Amino acid sequence: MPDSAMWMNAFHKVGPLLPEDVHHTRRVVLFGPPGSGKTTAAGALGRRLGLPVLRLAPRPQDARVPCAGLLELALALEALPAARELMAGLDEAAGRPGSSDDAGSALRLRRQTAALLREAPPMTLVVDNAQWLDPASAVVLGWALRMTPDLPVIAAERTWRPEAAGHWCGEDAYTVRVPPLTNSQVATLLSPYRLVPREVTRVHTHSGGNPALALALADASCPLPDRDGDSGRALPPTASRLVGEWLDEVPAQVRELLTFAALDDRPDLELLGRLAGPAAKALLAQAEAAGLVDLGQPDGTVRFTASAIGTEIAARQPGHARRLLHARLAEASHDSVRRDRHTVLAADAADPRSAHRAARAAARARQRGDHALAAELSLLAAQRTPHEDGDLLTERALTAVRDAAHYGDLPRGRAAARLIVGHDTTPAQRVDALVALIDASGQHLHGADELFAAALHAAAGRRDLTARILIRQSIWANVNEGDPHRACDLAGRATDLAEAVGDTTTTAMALTMRARLQRVLGHPDTETTLDHALSLPRAASVPVNSTPQHLAARHALFDDRPEEARAALLPLLVEAERMGDAEATVDILRSLAEAELRAGRCARALDHARRAQALTDGTALSPSPACYTSALVEGTAGRTDLALAHARRGIDASRQEDNKVFLSRNLFALGHLLLVTGRPKEALEALEEVRDLEELQQVHDPSVLRWHPELAETLIALGHLDQARSLLDDTRRTATDLGRDAVLPALERAQALLDAARGNFGTAARRLTEAADRLRHLPLERGRTLLALSHTERRGRRRASARTAAQSAADLFTAHQAHPWAETAAHTLSRLEAAPTDDNTHPRLTSAERRCAELAAAGVSNRDIATTLTVSVKTVEATLTRVYRKLGLHSRVQLAHTVTPAHE
Repeated sequence: MPDSAMWMNAFHKVGPLLPEDVHHTRRVVLFGPPGSGKTTAAGALGRRLGLPVLRLAPRPQDARVPCAGLLELALALEALPAARELMAGLDEAAGRPGSSDDAGSALRLRRQTAALLREAPPMTLVVDNAQWLDPASAVVLGWALRMTPDLPVIAAERTWRPEAAGHWCGEDAYTVRVPPLTNSQVATLLSPYRLVPREVTRVHTHSGGNPALALALADASCPLPDRDGDSGRALPPTASRLVGEWLDEVPAQVRELLTFAALDDRPDLELLGRLAGPAAKALLAQAEAAGLVDLGQPDGTVRFTASAIGTEIAARQPGHARRLLHARLAEASHDSVRRDRHTVLAADAADPRSAHRAARAAARARQRGDHALAAELSLLAAQRTPHEDGDLLTERALTAVRDAAHYGDLPRGRAAARLIVGHDTTPAQRVDALVALIDASGQHLHGADELFAAALHAAAGRRDLTARILIRQSIWANVNEGDPHRACDLAGRATDLAEAVGDTTTTAMALTMRARLQRVLGHPDTETTLDHALSLPRAASVPVNSTPQHLAARHALFDDRPEEARAALLPLLVEAERMGDAEATVDILRSLAEAELRAGRCARALDHARRAQALTDGTALSPSPACYTSALVEGTAGRTDLALAHARRGIDASRQEDNKVFLSRNLFALGHLLLVTGRPKEALEALEEVRDLEELQQVHDPSVLRWHPELAETLIALGHLDQARSLLDDTRRTATDLGRDAVLPALERAQALLDAARGNFGTAARRLTEAADRLRHLPLERGRTLLALSHTERRGRRRASARTAAQSAADLFTAHQAHPWAETAAHTLSRLEAAPTDDNTHPRLTSAERRCAELAAAGVSNRDIATTLTVSVKTVEATLTRVYRKLGLHSRVQLAHTVTPAHE
């Protein structure tokens, strides 16, 4: 376990996400389970109030000592005369047993405490571990605080839902449950451990976002249990002790009921009511008060606040006791599949009937779309099949591997694969298992060379089996090695081998992979290769995101044919969801989100992107692809702050996974968002890394990831005009040679901004008008181009034309629910309507104000502005405050659209 200094430093980096209005409240009660960060949150909140913090921290033994809290307060302020008077009063009360309870002594202590709080210098009083504040001190302190209403007080305690009206720190106290950390915050907290995203996600799930528990789990030398109660494996010792402390706070009857919840994969109030009778409601309320469960689920399920709680409870039960509990759960269960699950787990593992029951239940779970349960049951079926029944064991184990692969459940996939590889099976069966395991691993495949070597050995020279392995090696070479040329060669070899033996299914997969890579490399035979793949029979066993039909839809997107892409993707989505393939479903949803966004259907795009993100986070798939799509869609149709968070999470995950493809994409999304929100210097750093990565990966086709016009616009905004011109010329030449006409309008928009930067406003306006006309089928791109036209016309002092263009852009963005862009266009329009009609230079600004505003509009930091103008940072801040006030602005984003940026 990290030492306390490391823990505090790590948690300060992520910080608690408290409601904004809590920072303006005088009396606050923070509550939550042990380790949730209450102390850190209280300290951070106290510092934000801008006053020195006086911290009281009673311990458990203090709760039994009358007036111990008052003594701690007096000792903390002992330099004050009022503190010495209070200590004398406490000594006098202690010298007379029972005197603190008599009216005279109680009144004297109240008066002395109130006098001390009034005499104290300005401060914020923080009472940590307030659940251990002794009752006598709480009564006196509560009365004294009523007499000092202006004193800020923050109490931190474990009570799950304290009643603010009766709290000692004030009747109007603002009660706030310290929220659990998000997945990205846990990733930041655990950054010293350098965990891969899958492990971060598992730690987040097991810890429920509790910082102390997350650190205890991350610091463990042994792996986490795969699923609550599956293997009976206990938590690591430090985590077990921490969870044990929480469990010890509730009575034995509560722990007994929670044991049933821990052994069921989806416990609900109805099930637990059948087991515990009328007492269930009260027992669960106690568990909720202790922070162990969350009863507020819309579907009535009972969820542990951290799944490690369920793991620990289940692991405490001996095998025989656990089987008896499963038998009781089977009797009480109202769901037939889950009843079978409990019956299987209640039976002897050597009973072959339990294997048959598990296999039957897995099939029913699969049919109704409960793929997590199907993965668990199919593995149970394989594990309980007698070894002498080799063919049946192999069949069930292969089913378990595929179920695990569909749901992204890598630990179960590995367990099932070991059953096959360690058994006397055929080469085809062993390759099936290893290939399914590779597919289940996704971007989390460690020891890839060893696993590929094992698969090739298992193939025993068979060309059809070898071809299947080469396709996976091709994917690995492209995504993780960043070598599309080698990847294309591997896909070509797979094609040749599969064609030689007449395996049309593998041939189609290999051709699809080859066409994907040829498009990236700008190969002239791309469409021929894809057409060949499309002409072959479609096999139901191929994941839909690996089919030529999906690739054809992606190519339609690259070529700005969103309607065609959407028509092809919708039936693929139905198929992916029916198959229960989580990764394929995410990929199709992502493609649909991009298609809807290009077509201007923002609400649908948001829905698809959010579904993809939710499914990704719920199945521990790599977050990088979904984060990229979420960043693009949220930034256009939702909230820019969420979009930036998605992009940064995707970047972090891609770096940890060494996923070069989606590192480029998430960096592109980040650069785009920073550019359009008026932060070109930060955008430049991200987009230049994209350029370097794309060059390293030898990506030649500019339609696949359109970073070129974004980087050009960023360079222009920062005054690097020659670099922008060179980039635009090279990209335009490549796009023309490859016939990628869809890329040209965005390049023309950037070229127009370059013309305007050189003072050629008329030429720039003509280019933008022509580009907008070519983008009528892409309303959001057209709106962005019209907005650029408005800015250009304004700089050319043609305000009427600028207003017309801005109005058209605002109408487009509003009609298509592109909310961030609509706000930008509306602000541009309002500034044009409010500004003078004969000038563009804001005569109300002094020369110093104008120069400062121009630098800020160019994305220069306050410190760099101060260096440039040879003034202090405080002077820059004051100047910009005046500028914002004079121009009616509230942010640098608005400033960038109002003032012509300076060329550095």
